[in-house]
Amino acid sequence: MILSRLVSSQTDRRFWLGFVIVAALLLLLVPALNALPEGSPLALPNYMVPLLGKYLCYATLALALDLVWGYCGVLSLGHGAFFALGGYAMGMHLMRAIGTRGVYGNAELPDFMVFLNWKSLPWYWFGFDHFWFAALMVLAVPGALAFLFGWLAFRSRITGVYLSIITQAMTYALMLAFFRNEMGFGGNNGLTDFKDLLGFDLSQPGTKMGLYLASAVMMGAALLLMRHLVATKLGRVMVALRDAESRVRFLGYSTTQAKLFAFTLSAMLAGVAGALYVPQVGIINPSEFSPANSIEIAIWVAVGGRGTLVGAIIGALSVNAAKTWLTGAAPEVWLFFLGALFIAVTLLLPKGLMGLRLKFAKHFAKVEEGHV
Repeated sequence: MILSRLVSSQTDRRFWLGFVIVAALLLLLVPALNALPEGSPLALPNYMVPLLGKYLCYATLALALDLVWGYCGVLSLGHGAFFALGGYAMGMHLMRAIGTRGVYGNAELPDFMVFLNWKSLPWYWFGFDHFWFAALMVLAVPGALAFLFGWLAFRSRITGVYLSIITQAMTYALMLAFFRNEMGFGGNNGLTDFKDLLGFDLSQPGTKMGLYLASAVMMGAALLLMRHLVATKLGRVMVALRDAESRVRFLGYSTTQAKLFAFTLSAMLAGVAGALYVPQVGIINPSEFSPANSIEIAIWVAVGGRGTLVGAIIGALSVNAAKTWLTGAAPEVWLFFLGALFIAVTLLLPKGLMGLRLKFAKHFAKVEEGHV
């Protein structure tokens, strides 16, 4: 008992030390480097700030999937849908904020609706001219969809590959729906040409830095929330049902409620990540619903190490950094690299990069014991 507490306290100290160091790098070093003169060799160009912010949004999205896959054993291949819905909710607010500054100068209708000869604003666009309403929808829409979908799936005890298939079918159906012009979400082109957010010009470096910092804070807050959650009794129940769901059910716990809570919370977190992503990339369109995107999210988590939280962040950052470099240097190689990476991780590193770190730690511990 004393030994386990000592190990736990050492793990906590390492976590908090790493958390503080990374927080300082993200919140202090990046703005400091961006503030340097352009000619400085250490200066961070303005175009890199939203790119780093996009990576942090992806890291938050990976955390969301790791909660349900790494701790509940629920492999969702539809989390891209929750990410996209949060992005569309923010995009609708940004479109309403354009006002008369659009191509057609119509404050009542977004440009794409004027182009398609819409006569009035659809009822489901009402309220999105207010930021508070859009922020509420960022949480409510993905959360409501996840709750309804999860309630139907989990109470029917759909698990394993069958659940993965129907989550992918869900995001594919949404993609097809949002491609249709009559849906009122911009069709194939989606929503773009945003001007400002809360009165701040989105093209200004200061606004881009503010969104980057908001993404960093969101990722840190999500990590702390998830770490606290998995350490609670509910978190232990989640891990137990991942390893032996029938036994947990036999002990009297409601596995449906536990999985439904985790799935809904995960979807809401994915929606927030999507909402922060959209103003930084400047567009949201139906391609974000693509099933391939949801598969990529699972690859991030697998590469980093599912069920570790920190591993999900590392996986998202490393894979997307490699994607940015490869799609610029050799775009035809990227998909082959991604497929090979997933196969290699599955066969050689089933616990991801975090598992590799633990393996090295155990090896060095044995070496030290041998020296003693």
